[in-house]
Amino acid sequence: MAKLVIFSAPSGSGKSTIINYLLTQNLNLAFSISATSRPPRGTEKEGVEYFFLTPDEFRQRIANDEFLEYEEVYQDRFYGTLKAQVEKQLAAGQNVIFDVDVVGGCNIKKFYGERALSVFIQPPSIDELRKRLVGRATDTPEVIESRVAKAEYELGFAPKFDEVIINDDLETAQAAALNVITQFLDS
Repeated sequence: MAKLVIFSAPSGSGKSTIINYLLTQNLNLAFSISATSRPPRGTEKEGVEYFFLTPDEFRQRIANDEFLEYEEVYQDRFYGTLKAQVEKQLAAGQNVIFDVDVVGGCNIKKFYGERALSVFIQPPSIDELRKRLVGRATDTPEVIESRVAKAEYELGFAPKFDEVIINDDLETAQAAALNVITQFLDS
């Protein structure tokens, strides 16, 4: 039976890098395709990177209880995980991997219970996280400080996850994630 692997972490923890590594490891993992109300960017295609919905379509699907989790990031800018899409991927025999915020991760885990493994990637410290965000050179100082404040809040969710991996050294964190996920998928 196909299973679900949920990853959550504060921005800058290395979550996406770890997920991309796992996707290359012959674990039969398929990325969960989210829905969004923003328009496609660049070469993004419908049903590949995202399912693109209008804000009104998104609200209607929320009203119909079609999402495992969703978030309104800004006014009319929604992101979420459609139940039907996850079920379709599981039915195809794919183990579905999620990259979601901490609340979304907790919601998916609650919905699927033991069929899902929730993993929290934790930065070694808030100072290190701030250093990484500054080092990316993609955000203004105000954005970095708001991400750090959000990270402090998100770190409080770590105990709600099945596994917590501290990403102090990327190779060590990748090996730990591979080990935990391999054991879960083989159980």
